Amino acid sequence: MSAAEGPLVVGVDTSTQSTKALVVDASTGQVVASGQAPHTVSSGAGRESDPRQWWDALCEALRQCGDAAHEAAAVSIGGQQHGLVTLDGRGEPVRPAMLWNDVRSAPQARRLIEELGGPKAWADRTGSVPGASFTVTKWAWLAEHEPEAVRATKAVRLPHDYLTERLTGQGTTDRGDASGTGWWASATEAYDAETLAHVGLDPAFLPRVVRPGEIAGTVRDSHELPFSKGTLVAPGTGDNAAAALGLGLRPGTPVLSLGTSGTVYAVSTHRPADPTGTVAGFADAHGDWLPLACTLNCTLAVDRVAALLGLDREAVEPGTSVTLLPYLDGERTPNLPNATGLLHGLRHDTTAGQLLQAAYDGAVHALLGALDLVLDADADRTTPLLLIGGGARGRAWQETVRRLSGRPVQVPEAKELVALGAAAQAAGLLTGEDPAAVARRWNTAAGPVLDAVERDAETLARISGVLSDAAPLLERAPQDR
Repeated sequence: MSAAEGPLVVGVDTSTQSTKALVVDASTGQVVASGQAPHTVSSGAGRESDPRQWWDALCEALRQCGDAAHEAAAVSIGGQQHGLVTLDGRGEPVRPAMLWNDVRSAPQARRLIEELGGPKAWADRTGSVPGASFTVTKWAWLAEHEPEAVRATKAVRLPHDYLTERLTGQGTTDRGDASGTGWWASATEAYDAETLAHVGLDPAFLPRVVRPGEIAGTVRDSHELPFSKGTLVAPGTGDNAAAALGLGLRPGTPVLSLGTSGTVYAVSTHRPADPTGTVAGFADAHGDWLPLACTLNCTLAVDRVAALLGLDREAVEPGTSVTLLPYLDGERTPNLPNATGLLHGLRHDTTAGQLLQAAYDGAVHALLGALDLVLDADADRTTPLLLIGGGARGRAWQETVRRLSGRPVQVPEAKELVALGAAAQAAGLLTGEDPAAVARRWNTAAGPVLDAVERDAETLARISGVLSDAAPLLERAPQDR
């Protein structure tokens, strides 16, 4: 381990498929140790995980960090958004957590929108029109399908809340992650009593919302982690808000994240409220806002297409007129929770590499379509698009984003931006700085810039046309096909 110049902090990313932990020098941003451990996610109709495995994975990831983790003065946890964690009176999970990409609650989402005033009323109150990803819809699904689980529930948490509470013994969350539940009102920055009453959720079951810069607690006596008692614990936040901190984002800089899900977002000083539901009006982790659009199908869906074709993920070929909408898990943007993948325009001379390129095009199309809605009207459209996430270093992803966006693309060299953002949040507790300023001091967004190329408007228009024509088919429930 290299000698650190300043105090050490730990940043954690508890994502859909794994937990990653970084031990970071708060002065320089140098990563002095890291660890990672996997999670399992159910297959079939739902997407669920046992929250206890997140804790086990955190223990293992920190064990891999060695002595450096023991020296940390503060810790913060960034985590996958929206997941519904239900706990009994002893703090034990009542059932597996329903994850963000579990779309079984699509009927409940439609019903809640209608019952509580329609899309505009929801956007005005909470900043977002809830889809099947939002926690409130999952609670409504649980009440309808597993009422015994609801009766046994005495506390409701998000994934990052669950781990923070196991560290501190106190139920807390932050405004960034709370804004993705559907029961936190962005207009008042408080839990919404009308929504909670409508879905039958006791507000006493919810965690306290810790303000930016406030200490969520300290590490308690009884735990299995290498932290000393009294180690400071930051509020933590959702994964996208943590990545925004990790990049040190200033308002107006667009981000496109390529992971299990795809997201496009930017920090804004204006509270968003999109009644179309395309843009979620999330809060960020330091007092501003994070308008965001999210797709369910991104790198995993494209990798699945590559595997079906027997190709390496980079083996794309140009010159295709085929359209592939890779909606393998339903879709959130556009809002098509019942959709499956769709292939149109296949001909005798279509190659496997062209099919794979079509999958990339289909995955990027929806994200870029939402970009103008995410950015404020006065945002500089020539600012490079920051490309992050697991796919960001892939040549095929980079070239597809460049061709379809027509913008310069910057690929930050820093890895694990969610965990780095959490580390910056922890460092802010020690230094009194804005965590985004900490990340800028660490120069986390530095990386090569790929020049803009002419936008491929023809491909974008073709995909939009196929999507429009196929919408009635994609909207059907499976039993109606």
